Amino acid sequence: MKRWSFSIATVAGTEVRIHATFLLLLAFIGWQASQVGGLEAARNAVLFIVAMFACVLLHEFGHVFAARRYGILTPDITLLPIGGLARLERMPKEPVQELVVALAGPAVNVVIAGLIIGSIQVMPPVSFDIDPHGRSFFVQLAQWNIIMVLFNMIPAFPMDGGRVLRAVLAMLTGNYAKSTQWAATIGQGFAVIGAVAAMFFFKNPFLIIIAIFIFLSAGQEAAYVNEQESMDGMKVRDAMMTNFQTLGDHSRLQDAVTLLLAGSQHDFPVVDRGGGFVGLLRRKNLISALSEHGPQHPVAEVMESCDILLEPQQALTEAMDKLRQSECPALPVMDPLGGGLRGLLTAENIGEMIMVRSAMMNRDDRLG
Repeated sequence: MKRWSFSIATVAGTEVRIHATFLLLLAFIGWQASQVGGLEAARNAVLFIVAMFACVLLHEFGHVFAARRYGILTPDITLLPIGGLARLERMPKEPVQELVVALAGPAVNVVIAGLIIGSIQVMPPVSFDIDPHGRSFFVQLAQWNIIMVLFNMIPAFPMDGGRVLRAVLAMLTGNYAKSTQWAATIGQGFAVIGAVAAMFFFKNPFLIIIAIFIFLSAGQEAAYVNEQESMDGMKVRDAMMTNFQTLGDHSRLQDAVTLLLAGSQHDFPVVDRGGGFVGLLRRKNLISALSEHGPQHPVAEVMESCDILLEPQQALTEAMDKLRQSECPALPVMDPLGGGLRGLLTAENIGEMIMVRSAMMNRDDRLG
């Protein structure tokens, strides 16, 4: 995501980023409007899109500040053509907390719509004729916020309504995983109904794409929670890789080639003379550097830094979330007493640990 986005500001510790495709959307909307009404129409259309996404950004900050109340930070928000994406460090597991965080975003849009409607009643309207019906700029913006609330409250992941539904079900049943599965199934049902309606009644391919996205997202959320349940009680030390090769910060690319061809390891931690982790050499970087610089080029100039360090006693669920947030395919596990690098944690290792644990639990269930 970050590769195609750029930062425009940092607000209260959360970086605000714009995806490159959002600029393409602005250009397309401006061009389309100019074909109908000239440059003035293009300007008004672009201004309205910018105002819409300002409301989207405020919506996301509603989630950010609600989550911060429970000690959950949000590294960044990315604005995409389909909306905003707030990357929370983790989702709250307490149903009441998730309910508050989920409702905070739509609540912001309700407030915005209320303020706009109230202002229109006491102030003369400012007309921006940006569509054939001539509705005012601010009336349309209020309508957009109301539509955003209604859309987000559809009880389907990844919308806020799906999280509200899960939180309510979890409060009633006390079972977070089962509530997620029920909410995902209900959400997929709404997606199927929406796809049928889009295909036969609205005949809108964009709505069909949204329905497919909702269906897949609901399944992914259920799979994610099942994965988290499978890791419950496990520590990083249970899944980390301990049999691996390292490179020194003085090594050359030829040394990495020797290790690459001698085994199945793809990514190599780089350590200093004291055994401290200083970076990670990835296979793709090794190959491109060989082509550009040759085998005698220093590893230290090709390796990637990794600012997330794990400890063996950390919860595996927390480590998995950090691994997802990181661009490093393998996270270093450090000795908490300063003894250097103890292991590596990869998504593949975690997946294998989950499979082993599930197989053992299935056997115990059969024998029991």
